[in-house]
Amino acid sequence: MAPLIKEFQRNKNIFKIRICLTGQHLEMLQQVITFFKIKPDYNLKIMKPKQTLIEVASKTLKELQPVLDKYKPDLVFVQGDTSTVLVGALAAYYQKSKIAHLEAGLRSKNKYSPFPEEGHRLLVSPLADYHFSPTEGALKNLKKEGITSKSWVVGNTGIDALFLGLKIIKEQKLESRIIKDLSAEITDFQNMVKEFKTKKKRLILVTGHRRENFGQPFQNICKALLEIAKMNKEIEIVYPLHLNPQVKKAAEKILKNKERIHLLKPLSYPQMIWLEKLSYFIITDSGGVQEEAPSLGKPILVTREVTEREEGIKLGTAKLVGTDFKKIVKEANHLLRDKKFYQEKAQKENPYGTGQASKKIVNILKKEKKNSE
Repeated sequence: MAPLIKEFQRNKNIFKIRICLTGQHLEMLQQVITFFKIKPDYNLKIMKPKQTLIEVASKTLKELQPVLDKYKPDLVFVQGDTSTVLVGALAAYYQKSKIAHLEAGLRSKNKYSPFPEEGHRLLVSPLADYHFSPTEGALKNLKKEGITSKSWVVGNTGIDALFLGLKIIKEQKLESRIIKDLSAEITDFQNMVKEFKTKKKRLILVTGHRRENFGQPFQNICKALLEIAKMNKEIEIVYPLHLNPQVKKAAEKILKNKERIHLLKPLSYPQMIWLEKLSYFIITDSGGVQEEAPSLGKPILVTREVTEREEGIKLGTAKLVGTDFKKIVKEANHLLRDKKFYQEKAQKENPYGTGQASKKIVNILKKEKKNSE
């Protein structure tokens, strides 16, 4: 949302905006708003340890009411597929404020995968008044569901954020600070970076947090990472662990203190996108990373059975490997050992936008506003 907020602020003579945070994952949240220099107007501070999905949803709905009562927005933006998105849309609907949905139309076609995100998407679309889709495929999904008006393909604001973030890192010369911070967790990281840049070593970046992978599937992924590290002496695997204790405990049990595998605390946004750019390829179950990686020319192995980012699979920027131990190891080795195959994957163009989504959205709303006057 950061680049869209910035774009609205550049048009403050037309739009008056307010920023509301739910307050989930406070540590991760604070560094993002600091990095992008965003000042929130409201923070619901809903997060408590071990909350259930129902508790998160009900508390967010209750806390949003006084905000919407006080501000009475003409339009409420929600982005993606989290509990916040569903509840934000529902609260806006109850207040009869119009709803704009970013990333509209993404579908895995399995309501339990990813869970609960796919269900959230299916519920938000009928409530929304404006639908901003990242791709033509997402727009077609909406049309199949009977949503044909006020819908546009704009790309994804996440790609805008990626390019803006990398620009900030370069302009503010933050690379040395990032290397210093990561060196506190990775021994000899400074020399590793030099070897990554000269191709003497290769970095595999890993992320994983999906609920549907908890338990044995997640253990399979970790065992595959261990095998990849054993079979390829010239690689380093960097895995920033999600805050969810089910992820952290399982990963540490299998991967902690293993050679060439580095388990890190959650990364800041600039650290994450800098590592994405430095990596050779990425193993992930993240939807956002599936979109960011092609912009950086990085192939992806997706540890999910289905994905709502089908365009990347069709173009070949991403490969679905699920949680199958043998398949993960096989595909990782293919990327590491077949340079021609790697280049074919790395040189594909990004189907999720060129970094202009925020400008397109604001221009559309300018026209909508003018037409309604």
